[in-house]
Amino acid sequence: MKASDVRKGVVVMHNNIPHRVMEFRHHTPGNLRALVQARLRNLLTGNQTEVKWSSTEELTEADVNTARATYLYSDGENFNFMMEESFEEMVMTTEKLGDSVFYLEEQMKVDITTYNGEPIGVSLPSSVVLTVVETSPEIRGATASNSPKPAKTNTGLMISVPPFIKQGERVVVGTADGSYIERADK
Repeated sequence: MKASDVRKGVVVMHNNIPHRVMEFRHHTPGNLRALVQARLRNLLTGNQTEVKWSSTEELTEADVNTARATYLYSDGENFNFMMEESFEEMVMTTEKLGDSVFYLEEQMKVDITTYNGEPIGVSLPSSVVLTVVETSPEIRGATASNSPKPAKTNTGLMISVPPFIKQGERVVVGTADGSYIERADK
């Protein structure tokens, strides 16, 4: 694949390690040759890096597999998933999952990415429904200010919510940036 064909979410080999393209930008500075500037996440360590390629440079797509799984439970450090096709259990550590642990709820369907048979990450849905377990109460008559307040969800994620959200309510949260989207239907 040429560097100019790179898109967000594609997994490419960089320094013989699989990296997921998080952001990319096709860039033509003045009368110079076109470049592709990308932010990559190392799928083995989770580290991010910025790279620039010539738009005609050949890149190798990583040989990764994705399989559907159901999140079962966590025992504190390990997170257990059941593969939908083979019904075998797969265990991932907190380090491999990174911030994804804040969006996982029991019985949630996810896509697990494997490289050389080892799980290296999960792909979450674009939004999840979480329960607010801790937030300050709404101040009566404070309708003039619509400033958000901090809230803690049942998974431990800290988010900013509108002042009308109360403890115990379910809210829709975007998994890309952890932002409040809306109240969940009751």
